[in-house]
Amino acid sequence: MNDLLVGLGIESWKPAIEALLLPPAPFVLMVLVGGGLMRRHRSAGWTLLLAGALGSWLMCTAAIGTALTQLLLQPPAALSEAAVASLKKAPKTAIVVLGGGRKSLAPEYGLSDLNAFGVERLRYGLWLSRQTSLPVAFSGGIGHGGLPGPSEAEIAARVAAAEFGQALRWTESESRDTNENAMRMLPLMRAQGVEHVVLVTHGFHMRRALAAFERAAQRASFPLRVTPAAMGLEPPYRLDLRDWLPSRDGFSKVHIALHEWLGRLAGA
Repeated sequence: MNDLLVGLGIESWKPAIEALLLPPAPFVLMVLVGGGLMRRHRSAGWTLLLAGALGSWLMCTAAIGTALTQLLLQPPAALSEAAVASLKKAPKTAIVVLGGGRKSLAPEYGLSDLNAFGVERLRYGLWLSRQTSLPVAFSGGIGHGGLPGPSEAEIAARVAAAEFGQALRWTESESRDTNENAMRMLPLMRAQGVEHVVLVTHGFHMRRALAAFERAAQRASFPLRVTPAAMGLEPPYRLDLRDWLPSRDGFSKVHIALHEWLGRLAGA
């Protein structure tokens, strides 16, 4: 699907298409249709109204968000202490951090900035670099429909140097989504003699990122080895009654899980 949108030159439509496919849009539509059917088809109207209302409720709960994350995304485990130690000064190896988004302007700084996801990924990538002495690359341009301004990679390079005291070895600033992260990072890594990538991104994003790098490596006939370095993972916990109540955190979890699942299906 992603290749089709790109081939048609309408990849900029992706944010709008996503907004229509993800909650709450489908459930709002069910409620509207149900209301319209109430006069002539009362039972069908009530069914759609109740389904839309129940769906809206459930799509805002942490219980459903957690279930969808585990079922659809299957986040990998975090790197163990032993796994991190084994990466120390590994030959022909680099840490690749994938961008998570940017703010075109952070008023408190008077500059563009990474969003929370981007900062978290950069922080972990730099931490891994300190533990392993491996160089760091950052991949991220301006997402589809994004406002003009500095790319994620340009912002990340500034933040890494100014706020973490570490320089990025390489930056890739043209990619607009995960698929392009992989497509554009692969030639750069190949040219630098890198054959093993330690891939840093959030756990919920990792399966889509691994699939993108696998596709890119197959297309380029390049036997790149990728080690997932997932971060932002949640520790195991038992659900309680509060997790079935609507919340901002619950809606965010559901939205992220469905966004990542659709992105992986579409090859984006």
